[in-house]
Amino acid sequence: MGAQIRVYRQKIASTSSMKKIFKAMELIATSRIGKARGRVAASLPYAKAITRAVSAVASQSEVDHPLTREPESVTRSAVVICTSDRGLAGSYSANVLKEAEELITRLTEAGKQVDVYLYGRKAEAYFEFRERSFKQVWTGSTDEPVFETAKEIGAKVLEAFNTETAAGGVDEIHLVYTQFKSMVLQEPAVVRLLPLEVVEEKVTETTSEVLPLYEYEPEAEEVLDALLPRYIDSRVFAALLQSAASELAARQRAMKTAGDNASDLIEKYTRLRNNARQAEITQELTEIVAGADSL
Repeated sequence: MGAQIRVYRQKIASTSSMKKIFKAMELIATSRIGKARGRVAASLPYAKAITRAVSAVASQSEVDHPLTREPESVTRSAVVICTSDRGLAGSYSANVLKEAEELITRLTEAGKQVDVYLYGRKAEAYFEFRERSFKQVWTGSTDEPVFETAKEIGAKVLEAFNTETAAGGVDEIHLVYTQFKSMVLQEPAVVRLLPLEVVEEKVTETTSEVLPLYEYEPEAEEVLDALLPRYIDSRVFAALLQSAASELAARQRAMKTAGDNASDLIEKYTRLRNNARQAEITQELTEIVAGADSL
């Protein structure tokens, strides 16, 4: 009985330590989620403004630009997958990877070759464990993205898009990330960044504004050359910010659940320890009574 009591005491002590860790991580995520949501809200005005400008140039000018032209046949696609660097965030990364796998399967079944670009150590570990190839990976800042990383990702995929498919380029670019809708709802999403029309269709449906007429100097092609890379950077950065907010919300929720489960385990082990102690006391009393009766 004594050994059993010691085992329960050790379990209670270790679970209490884990509960403190879960509580600390929950508080850290709670303190950072506000800043992450603020960054998401702050990025919206610029993203809307540059989207409006690109929409005006693309829709109101007779421009045949490679970044807005729908290819006749798509033979190669690029997929950018945004996950987290760290775990303990519930099913956050697993949901994104599941959505990405479904997209890759659809593209492969359509006869398209897929080039994968990864953001986050979880995605890197996932592909390395399965010995699957990927083009490039970015890690180290998933919970607090920086614009320089978004620019690197945007430049890399644009370079692939501007390269002929025979030379290893791609015909379209997809982005898989997690949309932050609320503290309790984060949904994986797939967006086709390029060609541009699919993205613009979703944006223009939500506004009733009439785009103004522009006269272009320099030519519209040069305006698109300048605007579209910045548009891609803003879209990628907005996706990274939403993924960061979603990661923190998922981690906060997961740590709260883990802390509640730890409390339940402590209560269970305490009850079992008390039962074992009571059984030990009862056995000792029985032995004393039996010894007295024998005398």
